[in-house]
Amino acid sequence: MNVKTHDLSTDPATKAVNPVHPRPAIELDAASVVFGSDAKAVMALSPTSLKLDDGDFVALVGPSGCGKSTILRLVSSLIKPSAGLVLVGGKDAAAKQLRIGMAFQNPTMLPWLTIEQNVMMPLKIVSPFKATYHKDKKGAFRDRVHALLSQVGLQDFANHYPWQLSGGMLQRSNLCRALIHEPDLLLLDEPFGALDQFTREELWQTLQDLYLDRKPTVLLVTHDLREAGYLANRICVMSARPGRIISDEPVNIPQPRDIGMIYSAEFVEMTQGLRELIAQVRS
Repeated sequence: MNVKTHDLSTDPATKAVNPVHPRPAIELDAASVVFGSDAKAVMALSPTSLKLDDGDFVALVGPSGCGKSTILRLVSSLIKPSAGLVLVGGKDAAAKQLRIGMAFQNPTMLPWLTIEQNVMMPLKIVSPFKATYHKDKKGAFRDRVHALLSQVGLQDFANHYPWQLSGGMLQRSNLCRALIHEPDLLLLDEPFGALDQFTREELWQTLQDLYLDRKPTVLLVTHDLREAGYLANRICVMSARPGRIISDEPVNIPQPRDIGMIYSAEFVEMTQGLRELIAQVRS
């Protein structure tokens, strides 16, 4: 007797009931970090779990020294966890499964290179772009750099040197350099912390526009609660050292957001709640 079988894997109804969930872009599973050993051992990060899906924008906030930057270093494989797992793109972070862009508080531009040359630098060293760098640096890659600089209002400064630009202009250039190689993952460590409030707010808008245009997965470390609320779609609060994530809440304010939004009752209530929670964990 011939028995006709039904392949459930191709049944649309089954897929609706059992959807396929892609691997998270970032996954920390009880990851902890201890520096030193024996009597000199210092726990920098308590066992911490965190997941970011593709396209998430997550801000880490909390007291100074709580381990926010330690998480960034784990994700970028600059350090390894003492225990637990850190997966990026479904594999160990050291496998560099995803292309990563990074921007820090200090732009660290090379002073002997023009802004165009500084922004183009990742294309020289990151696959697959480095394979065609010498062929494309004066053509397609140069056009790519100029298009991105134009997007952040620096189209007239490509041939200037870093010392000829203001702090805000340098940080715009820094964001362009972090994004020029189309990263899947963008890691930001206090990128606007050294800037005045007005320049900082301008760059929030710049970063929001770049994020909505390109939709990388973003992990932002910041002490500025308004910055976290303006940019992120989730905010994670960390406890005092040895840090761990004690709150992970969505930002239920539609994007794009404008600067006037930070004065709304909803936004003020959210940031005040974050401030009170951080005050509790500090004490």
